[in-house]
Amino acid sequence: MKRSREKAASELFAALYPRLAGWCRRLVDDDGTAHEIASEAFTRLWARWTSVEEPRGFLYVTAANLVRDHWRKLERERRAMHRVTSEAAVRPHPEQADPSVRLLVQSLPERLRVPILLHYYADMPIREVSVLTGRKEGTVKADLHAAREVLRVHLRRSLDHTP
Repeated sequence: MKRSREKAASELFAALYPRLAGWCRRLVDDDGTAHEIASEAFTRLWARWTSVEEPRGFLYVTAANLVRDHWRKLERERRAMHRVTSEAAVRPHPEQADPSVRLLVQSLPERLRVPILLHYYADMPIREVSVLTGRKEGTVKADLHAAREVLRVHLRRSLDHTP
C-alpha cells in the first residue's frame, strides 16, 4: 500500500511539477521562488494525500495562494523601501504609482483571482477551472467577466490618470 502510494505520488510529481513550476515562474518572475512555491504545493498535497480527491486542482489552487502570499510580501517590502527612500529623497519617483497588471490581479478578491490565474495564466479551459474550483461553468464565466471588468476599469483609470 505504502509502495503504491509513493509510486503514484512520484508519477504525479513527474507529470505535473514542470508545468506547475513554469506557471509559477510566469507569475513571480523568479526561477528560485517559482520552484519553492511549486515544491511547497506538492509538500502540502503529500501531507493531505489520502484526503485530496483532485490533486491537480489542489496543487494549482495551493500554488495560487502561495503566489498571492509572495506578492503580498513583495508589496510590503516595496512599501517599506518606498518609506525609507522617500524619507531621504526630495520627492517620490512617479513610476512607483503605476499599477501593473500583476498588482491588479493580486488585488482581486480570491473568488475572481483564482479563475483568472487558472484560466489565463495556466491556460486551463473553463470546464477544467470549474472542476478544480468546484464551481459551475456559468459561475466561472461570470467571475472571469467580473474580473476582466474590474481590471479594465483600473487600467483605464491608470491610463487616463483619473482617480
